[in-house]
Amino acid sequence: MIIDQHISQRIDELRPQFPTQQALLLPLLHEIQEKEGWISKDAIKEAASFLKLPLARVEEVVSFYTMYNRKPVGKQHVQICTNIACFLRGADHLLECLEKRLGIHEGQTTADGRYTLTAVECLAACGTAPVMQVNKDYHENLNETSLLQLMDRLDKELLDG
Repeated sequence: MIIDQHISQRIDELRPQFPTQQALLLPLLHEIQEKEGWISKDAIKEAASFLKLPLARVEEVVSFYTMYNRKPVGKQHVQICTNIACFLRGADHLLECLEKRLGIHEGQTTADGRYTLTAVECLAACGTAPVMQVNKDYHENLNETSLLQLMDRLDKELLDG
């Protein structure tokens, strides 16, 4: 069972703040992803049943928002913005650096499961481009040097942690 007592209780606490069951879908999906690391087909079915929503509605939401992982991701989910502001400031070069550093292509996960590399359309930080999100943390105003220093730090954290 994906939606456990903790998730159910958390959603029940949020219910008074949301006008409809459908409005609770995003928080529910966040809770599921926090627990599971991604949103599986089984999780979509459980969410639909839990909120008494059509299965297609839940599938629409999960497929629309890029913040929901539709497949398992590495311990460090590295998302680099490739939208116009980031692109004009070198995001394409940074993506190439990450692919070389990690030995994978965009959309892949390292064999050891430590990193998943994803290009995303927008991280809403155009004023501090180029930007990258690692799990929940933003890293802005990146250049090759700062990117490689960040990756060194992430490698160390994974080894120590």
